[in-house]
Amino acid sequence: MAELLDLAQRIVSWAQPGEEVEAFVSWQRETEVRAYGGDVESLSSAESAGIGIRVVANERQGFAYLGNLDERLARATLLEARDNASFSTPDANVGLAVPDGVAPAPLELWADSLGAMTTDTKVELALELERQVRAGDPRIREVVSADYGDDQSEAAVATSTGIAAASRSTTCYLVVFAVAGEGDDTQTGAGYSVSRGPAELEMGKASRDAVERATRMLGARKPASSRVTVVLDREVTATLLSVFSVTLSGEEVAKGRSLFADRLGEQVAAASITFAEDPTNELAFGASQYDAEGLACRRIPLIDKGRLVAFLYDTYSARLAGAKSTASAVRAGFKSTPGVGARALSLVPGELDQAGVIAAVGEGLFVQNVVGIHSGVNPVSGDFSVGAEGLLIRQGELAQPVREFTIASTIQRLLQGVEIVGGDVEWLPSAAAGVTVAIGDVAMSGN
Repeated sequence: MAELLDLAQRIVSWAQPGEEVEAFVSWQRETEVRAYGGDVESLSSAESAGIGIRVVANERQGFAYLGNLDERLARATLLEARDNASFSTPDANVGLAVPDGVAPAPLELWADSLGAMTTDTKVELALELERQVRAGDPRIREVVSADYGDDQSEAAVATSTGIAAASRSTTCYLVVFAVAGEGDDTQTGAGYSVSRGPAELEMGKASRDAVERATRMLGARKPASSRVTVVLDREVTATLLSVFSVTLSGEEVAKGRSLFADRLGEQVAAASITFAEDPTNELAFGASQYDAEGLACRRIPLIDKGRLVAFLYDTYSARLAGAKSTASAVRAGFKSTPGVGARALSLVPGELDQAGVIAAVGEGLFVQNVVGIHSGVNPVSGDFSVGAEGLLIRQGELAQPVREFTIASTIQRLLQGVEIVGGDVEWLPSAAAGVTVAIGDVAMSGN
């Protein structure tokens, strides 16, 4: 990390009078092993590094990037960014972050053990995962893929405005997709485990989940249309929260593209909903000491007992809205400029596990999976309609599997209709944590 930060600081030292310069420098190493049919279908290992440079001058912003860490070429990249700025459209809100005095949280997101793993060990994990799923149930007909993957990332950002920050993290995972069948009926299911280091991976959990999620859907039929209480599986809740977070972007609010524009301070959800963005939580796979502009990450309460209390801002959206940055800048890597986004969203949990939530609901629908989520949710109007599959709930237990139906509502009604928030929080490789949630009076459209 120190080398990356040193390089970033050297680059910003080349800034000319009257301009601001930001250098984002990153390095990444990724491995993926895929097993199929008892053999290794593919194995890839890639290392990448690069520099992204922003220049702001005369209310204009320019950007250019370099796909390596060559300092001599970085000078040419700076010149390119400077030239690009001269052709950009003036915008009084562009500018770089400045230190705000918030100290970074003391997070440890790096596992040395990941770098010490041999390729043979990674291959064996993928092969064993496939073996466990095939042996998990006689109805498993095929394992479509069984993967082991990992990622080691380091990044540094420095600016001529006084920012100097560096961070690093590791992640590894097991993920498997299985097909179960009885007669002409086939169903699919997935399972996974994610951790910072290999010792925490739970292969048994990944294999069991894939087998269970595939086999319990055998015999699924289209249900009759009705209004029901739905219980969302943890993965579904995490997906919805990630999509929902777009409506809490300060930039979308300022531009009138959010259903929550002009609603700050209002009751927008059930009183059981307390919702926050907290990248300082080490359990979150989006956790980080710093945001993509180099400001220290911090916990941001967004909804408190149903009341909307804050939006997320990076430097640009904060200036646009006349607010302060919440250190919520994210970026896809050195090839992109930062924008506002969430890293670690979560609901404050209740006390019931998933079985307890299902038992408390009594009669309803358990949603195991949704499709078309990004096209089925309108962040401006709040309209919500997605395809889904799951199981009916009868007398407090999972019953007949159902598929080929849609669930429809609005984000506003979903938030107001939350009846139970479970206590089974699970951090997933996404911008949000999963937790079982029960929502009343949702339209299910089937037969």
